[in-house]
Amino acid sequence: MTAGLTSPPATGGDQMALAAEQGRICALAAKGQRDLAERAAAYPDLFPARPFDPALFGNVAMAIAFGAPWCDLDQLRVTNRAVLWGFAVDWLVDHEARTRDEIDRLTAGCLAVAEGGRPAADDPLGRFLAELHDDLAAVPAYATHGVVWRTELRTMLDAMAREWDWKQAADGGALPTLDEYLANAANLACTVVNVVHWIHSDDPATLAHLDALVAASDQVQRILRLVNDLATYERDKRWGDLNALMLVPERADVERQVTDLVAHAREMLEPLRETCPVQADYLARQIGFSSGFYRSTDFWGVL
Repeated sequence: MTAGLTSPPATGGDQMALAAEQGRICALAAKGQRDLAERAAAYPDLFPARPFDPALFGNVAMAIAFGAPWCDLDQLRVTNRAVLWGFAVDWLVDHEARTRDEIDRLTAGCLAVAEGGRPAADDPLGRFLAELHDDLAAVPAYATHGVVWRTELRTMLDAMAREWDWKQAADGGALPTLDEYLANAANLACTVVNVVHWIHSDDPATLAHLDALVAASDQVQRILRLVNDLATYERDKRWGDLNALMLVPERADVERQVTDLVAHAREMLEPLRETCPVQADYLARQIGFSSGFYRSTDFWGVL
């Protein structure tokens, strides 16, 4: 499944330089983990110790650090926090919500905050999102491109709600097709985080090609949805979550889909290497990191 996505290890004298660079990235991740732990501690009702264990914060910070190792902590702080906020939404929708009305209220509250509204004092999800909104709105690029973030936020929330509906109908056998499931991959919250990262960068070359980057990110998001599912099938069964492997006769069907999606992603990234090469690398590194990471673990702690 992941053949050709990673490079062979360096040998000889290159090992020292390689390890030094990896050590620098790990330090960046360690700093990010501490920041995420502090934010989680500020919202204890939003981040229960199970499944939000210290390793989850470390895994998030590590994924972002290895995805954009050319950035410093100040450049990655909002991206890290956006990922953590997405995990909180996923937890509340997938495992805490009991009715569709709860999810609709959560969605409406988040969208109001994204438009600049102030959350209620008893709404930790909204208060954390307000922090993210204020950090992002302070960047000059937000005035023009904030609408892209708000659109992707709505897409993510709608996708999470749609999966919740599918899970409620699953007892009657009304599961989605694999194509429908992939079309709903925004529930992974990958593209919405990438948009946060790109707006916060305030980089003219990036922002000039934001539409093409979002389209490529959506393709990467579909890949990561399936890579995640291939690794977490047993956990998803225990937690009552949907998984692509539940929608096809054989695991090989999903593996073939990943191969096809990766090939298409390479084609989409090729022209972006001419116009915004750093962000093309950022998306490619997301595929590579996840392909290695999910071989032996995943982000969530135990319930």
